[in-house]
Amino acid sequence: MIGNDIVDLRQAALESNWRRKGYLNKLFTKNEQQWILEASNPGQMVWLLWSMKEAAYKIYSRRKTWRAFAPLKLICKTLEIKEELAIGSVECESHTFFSQTMLTAQFIHTIATEQHPMQAITVKITGYNPTDTSYRNTDPATVSHHGRYLALAYV
Repeated sequence: MIGNDIVDLRQAALESNWRRKGYLNKLFTKNEQQWILEASNPGQMVWLLWSMKEAAYKIYSRRKTWRAFAPLKLICKTLEIKEELAIGSVECESHTFFSQTMLTAQFIHTIATEQHPMQAITVKITGYNPTDTSYRNTDPATVSHHGRYLALAYV
């Protein structure tokens, strides 16, 4: 099983002020907040960590039928960033999920899986049109959309 999350950075900047008082405390552990504060691009780090948590949540919620807004239960444990690629892991209630994230100036896209190393996964990122649901006919393993982008992942 895989999870997939995309963050349109332009949309995120319009919708969310992550710098407001208390925001980081609601979403991120102390260690994650330290990564954000020490990052050369703190805004990118916020959405990178969020995307990792969200992709892992999509797997965990399907496995456990867990439908809760509980980002502090999803803990980014490891993170290594090399240019436009971030590799990490997220833990949730003693389950570990492995993530791979593509970092661009326009969006952040994360794939998460329970298997390490990751199996072969095909990703298709396109423009998002909420009235066009034809992508469902392609049978993606996981779907994510935010702002201008639609991300489909296939196993």
